[in-house]
Amino acid sequence: MAAINLTFLSCKPSLPYSSFRTKIDHSSVSLFSAARKLRSDRHKSQIKPARASSSTKGTTKTPSKSADDKKSKDERVQKVHSVEEFDAALRAAKNRLVVVEYAASHSENSQRIYPCMVELSRACGDVEFLLVMGDESEEMRALCRREGIDRVPHFSFYKSMEKIHEEEGIGPDRLVGDVLYYGDNHSAVEQLHSRADVEALIERERGAEGRLVVLDVGLKHCGPCVKVYPTVLKLSRSMAGTVVFARMNGDENDSCMEFLRDMDVVEVPTFLFIKDGDIRGRYVGSGKGELVGEILRYQGVRVTY
Repeated sequence: MAAINLTFLSCKPSLPYSSFRTKIDHSSVSLFSAARKLRSDRHKSQIKPARASSSTKGTTKTPSKSADDKKSKDERVQKVHSVEEFDAALRAAKNRLVVVEYAASHSENSQRIYPCMVELSRACGDVEFLLVMGDESEEMRALCRREGIDRVPHFSFYKSMEKIHEEEGIGPDRLVGDVLYYGDNHSAVEQLHSRADVEALIERERGAEGRLVVLDVGLKHCGPCVKVYPTVLKLSRSMAGTVVFARMNGDENDSCMEFLRDMDVVEVPTFLFIKDGDIRGRYVGSGKGELVGEILRYQGVRVTY
């Protein structure tokens, strides 16, 4: 079960990085370890098949070249055949999320995960989807080397032509979670980008008529944060009248990281519960049932386990 810390927050000195815990489990990620991982770069060039997640299912193959035009139009997955097409697609997307699957014709795992890309392209109109066949030509191999791709299937996420996240050997559930997490065009969850944004939200919901604020604090490359985010989206829609859901990535900028330190956030995801201008408590972890129970409890609903 995910750890629960219900200690009321108070104004405490910021924690130095050296004091952060390094424990990593399936429900939360150490803030320091995750942030340090962001700075690591890979320098491999050979394309190899990646191990598939146990949740990868399906047998539909990557579309053949003769069917590219029709299927790309119907499925909104654009297959690119040159570096120029790839760069042009990233530029045209501007600040929208671009999800790129790097695949190979000999990779069964690439063929198995592709149907999930197709379904997501139909459902997520605010996200652009590209397919790069790494063994199609020497130019495509060069593109994979440029982007640091050495195994397929590999998924890279771009915004404003910058790579913000990447995964390999994942299954459909993780891919869906990643797209929802990084797509962030979800009006039901408010996206906060600084301490000032947090303070403005708290002030707006202050008073007798103010709603409970659930602030989801995470990191861009945090697996448990991605895992729990679809639940946050569903709850934000079903509880819109009584609860405000907001999200902040602590590693987005210095202001966000400073806010995490001041709030003594050590592991992510951490959910802060704020009512009438006061931080009433927190929940650390990605357990869906536990999160729902904590939200109900801070709404004044009696919850028994």
